[in-house]
Amino acid sequence: MAKNVEITLPTKPRSKWTLIKRIITLIIIVWIYIWTISSVTIKWDVIFSSRTMENFDRIIPRFFQPAWQETSSIFGKMFETIFIAYTGSLAAAVLAVPLAFLCATNIVRNKFLNNIGMWILGAVRAFPEIILAIIFVAAVGPNAFAGVLAIAIGSTGMLGKLYAEVIESIDMDIMEALEASGANKLQILFYGILPQVLPEFLSYAIYRFEIDVRASSVLGIVGAGGIGTLITFAYMNRNWEEVGMILLVIIITVTIIDQISGFIRKRLV
Repeated sequence: MAKNVEITLPTKPRSKWTLIKRIITLIIIVWIYIWTISSVTIKWDVIFSSRTMENFDRIIPRFFQPAWQETSSIFGKMFETIFIAYTGSLAAAVLAVPLAFLCATNIVRNKFLNNIGMWILGAVRAFPEIILAIIFVAAVGPNAFAGVLAIAIGSTGMLGKLYAEVIESIDMDIMEALEASGANKLQILFYGILPQVLPEFLSYAIYRFEIDVRASSVLGIVGAGGIGTLITFAYMNRNWEEVGMILLVIIITVTIIDQISGFIRKRLV
């Protein structure tokens, strides 16, 4: 009878230099955390003072007593916020497509043009939506159009980068087969590229719309329209019941949109 023989593979010897690199990396990370925490001035005596506790006891309970009488005006501004996010996201989804093709190295085989596209997307992504909103409020005035422009420009950078990665991951054999069969550039685009990338394009656009709804909720603080305007007025008037109602509406709206967009994205991809 044959005996069962256990075969054990030899363990790979660890390099001392690898261990040293890990220790150095750990020390650097710990040092950065210590430096960051020590450089932040935290006044613990103010945080845990009796005045702070009194403010919490006076303000926080009022958040849980929503001003139901303001429901109609709050929902009106919430719908405006959704429209700002939708219009801005739609514009970004369109603007990001040519920039994404410009950045995709498997479509545009010119390093200089690829770098220009990446620089444009990088420059756009560098500005938060709130900064863009301040710029456009100064340019076009305090209205919802400034919010739409801020969302559109801010979302274009992120969608363009994601779209470019999707384009670079397509099956190039399909394009080569179409080209070999005599298809022109336009036919290759419509029958070889778009069918591969369109589902993921739509999925990313819907996901970005979720993010833009949250971003649009605060743009009104700087005058770019939406429910953020009500937050500013309620805060200035110390109307914490209305603030609580606004937060409740935002939470419910964002949750519903997340559920719907999640269902749609599962069907697309």
